[in-house]
Amino acid sequence: MQSFTEENYLKAIYSLSLRHEGDVSTNALAELTATKAASVTDMLRKLSDKELIHYKKYQGVRLTEEGERLALQVIRRHRLWEVFLVEKLGFGWDAVHDIAEQLEHIRSDELVVRLDGYLDHPQFDPHGDPIPTPAGKMPETGYRKLTEVGVGEDVRLMAVLEHSTEFLQHLDRSGLTLGCIITVKTVNDFDKSLLVRTETGSTVFASQDVAKNLLVS
Repeated sequence: MQSFTEENYLKAIYSLSLRHEGDVSTNALAELTATKAASVTDMLRKLSDKELIHYKKYQGVRLTEEGERLALQVIRRHRLWEVFLVEKLGFGWDAVHDIAEQLEHIRSDELVVRLDGYLDHPQFDPHGDPIPTPAGKMPETGYRKLTEVGVGEDVRLMAVLEHSTEFLQHLDRSGLTLGCIITVKTVNDFDKSLLVRTETGSTVFASQDVAKNLLVS
């Protein structure tokens, strides 16, 4: 059985593998987990000994089939708990990530099955992220980043990549909520910031840092 820390590392490696082609670097993992590189290396050796990752020093790391299965189990639990916290307990989408980080380590399979059924088998969490299936498959979404949308194009905001409280509260203040229709009006040539119009008719400025964390369809 894996420790909480080991589960967090498997989840972090999976997350980083989606952002970068090839193996995940130790430095990227250290930055994401806010851990010293030496401590990361020690943990990678442990995970390698358990055959949950493929790891060679200075060459990066990738999950084995079993490592990916376990990572997706943790992610599934995390996202189901986020749905529960928002839909059943009335938390805001900006307040659930840290709580779900704790709840995701409850390993009862029966609890997860019942939680999934109680929530009527949701496919997405409150941030628009797909929930892995019970069989351990991550659904494909085909979403684009807002930075990839052309001027005059109408799109629907489907998900966010950044889950920090500050970022989500910024979106709330801007009127950028999941499901809303937005139209790109202008793109600044200098810094690639965008001016968008929401379906309510309001105009919103989105910096490149904001836009690259908004997923649309």
